[in-house]
Amino acid sequence: MKRLMVSIVFFSFLLSACTLDENAADLYKKELPLEAKVFLPEEFSGGKETIEVILTQYRKKVDEPDFVHFEIWKQDGSVHYPMEEAESLGNGTYSVTKDFESDGLYYVKVHAGSSGSIISPQMQFIVGELSKEELDFLQKGLKTESPVKEPHH
Repeated sequence: MKRLMVSIVFFSFLLSACTLDENAADLYKKELPLEAKVFLPEEFSGGKETIEVILTQYRKKVDEPDFVHFEIWKQDGSVHYPMEEAESLGNGTYSVTKDFESDGLYYVKVHAGSSGSIISPQMQFIVGELSKEELDFLQKGLKTESPVKEPHH
């Protein structure tokens, strides 16, 4: 019985020596969350239109991100603009201008990275009038995936 008590006391002292460092969280890499706010024209009437994104990290505009790319495609697959680098407008704002010649349901995906944080927000928008198939697609609430299936960075 004495051995058991001595063992318990010994292990209690041993375990009490293993305390958590209050600054342990500082030893791990901290990600700086990148945020994007995408701005679409109020109405796409066809023709050249500009889509913009403002990037922020810790509430500060990101003027030198690792990359900012836009990818745009039509829901039915008939139009697909390949991913391209965004134009910097300064003050954390980036843009792309495209010529939308056909009506329909489109998607834009912004691929952006800065200081180890990578984001890819996606939005849908309508150019002109929707076809019956596109209306049905929206009413069913189906989701579409980006046509890019391979790594690109």
